[in-house]
Amino acid sequence: MKQLLSKVVLYLSSLLLAAVHGTHYRIYGFQPQRRYIFPPMVHGSAVLPVSRPSVLASPPYIASPRHKPEPRTIQVQPPTDTACKSRPMDLVFIIDSSRSVRPQEFEKVKVFLSNMIDTIDMGEKATRVAVVNYASTVKIEFFLKTYFAKAAMKMAISKISPLSTGTMTGLAIQTALEEAFTEASGARHPSLNIPKVAFIVTDGRPQDKVQDISVRARAAGIEIYAVGVDRADMQSLKLMASEPLDDHVFYVETYGVIEKLPSKFKETLCGIDFCVPGRHDCEHSCVATDASYYCKCHDGYKLNPDKKTCSRKEEVRKIVEKEDPCKCEALVEFQRKVNTYINSLSTKHIL
Repeated sequence: MKQLLSKVVLYLSSLLLAAVHGTHYRIYGFQPQRRYIFPPMVHGSAVLPVSRPSVLASPPYIASPRHKPEPRTIQVQPPTDTACKSRPMDLVFIIDSSRSVRPQEFEKVKVFLSNMIDTIDMGEKATRVAVVNYASTVKIEFFLKTYFAKAAMKMAISKISPLSTGTMTGLAIQTALEEAFTEASGARHPSLNIPKVAFIVTDGRPQDKVQDISVRARAAGIEIYAVGVDRADMQSLKLMASEPLDDHVFYVETYGVIEKLPSKFKETLCGIDFCVPGRHDCEHSCVATDASYYCKCHDGYKLNPDKKTCSRKEEVRKIVEKEDPCKCEALVEFQRKVNTYINSLSTKHIL
């Protein structure tokens, strides 16, 4: 009897488990057991096995393959030298710091000066730079002989303070002529033919005369560029600047734009380098001059008639004339001359 009862209980338990694990399991408040099959993970070129547990608890998780990321190409710009390396200059900046120039605007003027310095090749034997600061009074911030390194000069420019009074532009030009462009201040001797260039930056109308002193400065060989900002008087700019005015007078509406002017002045100050690759067609090497260039060949080569290409020099064979050891030809010629002379004398005597 007990054995029969045990079999009945076992049979009923099996039916109960089957009912709970059937398709209507949710009515009993149980969560199903789920099986998941994972694809292998990809790591580079190796396929790594993944452990596959038979049962994962909810919530379900589906693994995704890990792909090797695409390589990124980083564009590396080659270093460029923005400074021109042509003719040296004695360059003086004459900057207006009158009260019409607001402090934040004057800071932009200093940025303009720093950017201009970056575009030129500075040095004791290259371009020398001085800065003249003016308002009602004039202050030479540093002379042509003061700095030859860009970093030190840019640091000095960052420390310049505005004078914040009137606008004595004529007095500033006179100070530059009589003090900044002198040999004692670092200007080169006229015999060296180093160009003297002045850059005037102003936003107002001069309160003194500029025409006469500008004529004196230009007559002394100073090339003057006039840059007007905002309220600058165009007529005064034209009286100050060198000819042709189209190349020496500039106007910008705001000080925010003046920071972009150095790139415009770069070619003007640098001149044209005729030996830049792509600008000449010399086969071997190019030698630049002030107005043009000429081609030169390497050692062992000669320049062809087209003045561009080169060809290897041929060995020159020296032809040595053999000297007549007995001087026969000379004796024959001497005898001929003597005979001619004797015949002439005989003829005269007979006559």
